[in-house]
Amino acid sequence: MRYLVVLEASTPDTPPPAELMAGILALGEDATRAGVLLDTAGLAPSAAGAKVAVGGDGLRVTDGPFAESKEMISYAVYDTRTKEEAVEWTSRFMALHHDLWPGWEGEARVLKVMGPEDFAPPA
Repeated sequence: MRYLVVLEASTPDTPPPAELMAGILALGEDATRAGVLLDTAGLAPSAAGAKVAVGGDGLRVTDGPFAESKEMISYAVYDTRTKEEAVEWTSRFMALHHDLWPGWEGEARVLKVMGPEDFAPPA
């Protein structure tokens, strides 16, 4: 099962410590060797993006930045046997931030990517 993990955090006052970046690299290598990490990347600030919405008043496009206090700053795509396994990899990633970047706060959303197995076969 594939899971999309989206990391959200407030803009930090300091750059990430070198130890954190080394830990993230090592964790990514572990996940890649385990065959579960499919893709990962950082995301530009919302000022570089746009929202496309549809509602009763039709289609509207709004350029960033957006008012949310936290920005989506990176993502990862995992292919794991269970949600719990995706949560475990994500927890390891978040623990690195907690342990190696004092004062940093953020959250990660673990979202299942739907596939054909999630839909009933045609009748």
